[in-house]
Amino acid sequence: MAVEQITSKSSADEISVEMSERRTGMSFQRTRMSADRTLMSVIRTSLSLISFGFTIAQFFSHLQQTNILKAGEHAPRNFGLALVILGIGILLVGIVYHVNFMRELRAERTRLMAAGLVHGESSYPLSFTLMIAMALLILGFLAFASMVWKIGPFY
Repeated sequence: MAVEQITSKSSADEISVEMSERRTGMSFQRTRMSADRTLMSVIRTSLSLISFGFTIAQFFSHLQQTNILKAGEHAPRNFGLALVILGIGILLVGIVYHVNFMRELRAERTRLMAAGLVHGESSYPLSFTLMIAMALLILGFLAFASMVWKIGPFY
């Protein structure tokens, strides 16, 4: 009878540990998805700033070319350029923060896997959100080059 109780107690403990490991693994996935959502909000904000700044600069440039607005007034262009620079800066900071956070999360997960506290079955694929952020960063730099040096695909 005593052996039977020990075996069932051991089995219950193993099940409890297994469930705990799985919950910890899922919490890492939730944290990873939360980091992606944070980066998506940075993308949304920076996209708004970059596109609005570029639109303001192009709109007022067109008004100057059609002589509706006095030539030589650089305030609208400078304001649009400032918005584009701000959008690029926010995006750069968001990307750096995201990459550093994900490195720390992967390192913590590796430490927990080595200690046997979490399963290592699920992988951390490259973040699609990060790839989109990088593409937007390139577009932001192209918009900046177009506004400052009047070169590139947007000129």
